[in-house]
Amino acid sequence: MLRPMKRKQNRLYTTLVITLIVCCALLVALIGYTVYLFLPSSQMEAQTPLPITPTSSSPPKPVLTVKTAPPKQDDTVSTYLVDMDTGNVLENHNGTKPMPMASTTKIMTALIALQTGDLNQLIPVHQDAYDHVIEMGSSSAQLQVGDTLTLKDMLYGLMLPSGGDAAIAIADALTDGHPQIFVERMNQFARRLHMFHTNYENVDGLTTSRTHYSSGADIITLTEYAMKNPVFREIVQTPKYTVPATEHNHAYAWVNTNKLLTSYTGMTGVKTGHTDVAGWCLVFSAKRNGHTLMGVILNSPTEEGRDASVRELLDWAFSQPSLPPSQAA
Repeated sequence: MLRPMKRKQNRLYTTLVITLIVCCALLVALIGYTVYLFLPSSQMEAQTPLPITPTSSSPPKPVLTVKTAPPKQDDTVSTYLVDMDTGNVLENHNGTKPMPMASTTKIMTALIALQTGDLNQLIPVHQDAYDHVIEMGSSSAQLQVGDTLTLKDMLYGLMLPSGGDAAIAIADALTDGHPQIFVERMNQFARRLHMFHTNYENVDGLTTSRTHYSSGADIITLTEYAMKNPVFREIVQTPKYTVPATEHNHAYAWVNTNKLLTSYTGMTGVKTGHTDVAGWCLVFSAKRNGHTLMGVILNSPTEEGRDASVRELLDWAFSQPSLPPSQAA
């Protein structure tokens, strides 16, 4: 009688053990599934490494690297040249020295007009614009008193023949006859661009004052910003521009004073300048072999010497080797 009872107890014990094991296994599985449901996806991704996505690697663009000395300049002249692809300064001769800059002032005049005016806005020519040319001996767009041109056309008159009359007309129209307010806007924007070696006293740069000045480095900062504006960029690389006669205006034909636009391969702008105090000045940009350069020359003694210096400087810069960045140091 005892043996059957013992066998029955053994079977019951075995059944209990198996049941306990199965319950433990189910409990473990349930806990694992619960953790899986509530685990943040970011942690799951961290625990499960993603396969590496192959990426195409293109070699870095070669940069112009100065290996030879730049053309020699007189101590009284300022030259500043920058590789716009990298921001590298290729030449700096008195480039941070504040100097008179003549009609290169009109780069800022044009930029403020583009920012505060409407290209289709009509700009009237008043007597003060004409008088400015006569009394100051300013370069002129030959504007006729009483004519009305669009701001866009007037900007061509400002930048191509370097019209001081156009500068006065624009400033008058955009400030309700208070051009000094326009000058204040020029100085405010110069400070915004961190042009701390720059001060404007008028809208066209014609002055004998030494307190109207800028530096080559500041002018490049300004011009780089201005060249991002497609209208400005289009104007400064235009050799000739005509305005047909209408009931509102006479006909005009303007030729760009920057002769290098049509005589130096790759030239894309920007602005000439000249006064007795500032000498012969030029802000220039050129593109060749995939490289874009921008530079300034101030206080060159002659127009011919200025243009020759710019040619020589650009030829020298473009002749420098293009090396991978790792070898350009």
